Amino acid sequence: MSQQPAPTGQLPDIDPRQLRNAFGKFATGVTVVTCRTPDGVPHGATVNAFTAVSLDPPLAQVTLIRGNKISGLLEDSPFAINIMSSGQLDTCLNFAGKPMKGEVAWRPDAEGIPVLEGNSATLECEPWAIYDGGDHLIVIGRVIALRSDDELEPLCFFSGKFREIGEHVGGAPWALCGDSMASGWFEGSTDFNAF
Repeated sequence: MSQQPAPTGQLPDIDPRQLRNAFGKFATGVTVVTCRTPDGVPHGATVNAFTAVSLDPPLAQVTLIRGNKISGLLEDSPFAINIMSSGQLDTCLNFAGKPMKGEVAWRPDAEGIPVLEGNSATLECEPWAIYDGGDHLIVIGRVIALRSDDELEPLCFFSGKFREIGEHVGGAPWALCGDSMASGWFEGSTDFNAF
């Protein structure tokens, strides 16, 4: 079922369930954002709204439900974005509110910022900026440390369900975008020829 555009000049009434379903058609990875509470206790929340923002400076973004405990902690607290591996489903569910049977596996060598053990990748961040995102907060952190494990496949999320990454499909990724400053496309050019 699809919603039709509103007449010109009117904003449409968007059905929240249809919007959620449409958002869910964008396959994502899964993260658990972790930090410490003011009394030093590790705290985390499962988040799939994550994106890379910038390489220079190194910035990453998570989007958190406004009013959740973690959204109030990240304004002044360093935090980690734990990019979950396919073997961490129980951990993801634990931080989404379904307690796991065993104990959460924390990385023993994490200094200050609590980091989960077994991640596909980890970005440790210091607060950079927080923006209004309607019923969410857009939190940007400056990456101060990172780890990546190429042996661990990421956990994925699509249409409301956790998934594992599948086989490669046709085509190959490119090293740089054609209009990237780093590719030299625009660097030093004063005139452009039509194709």
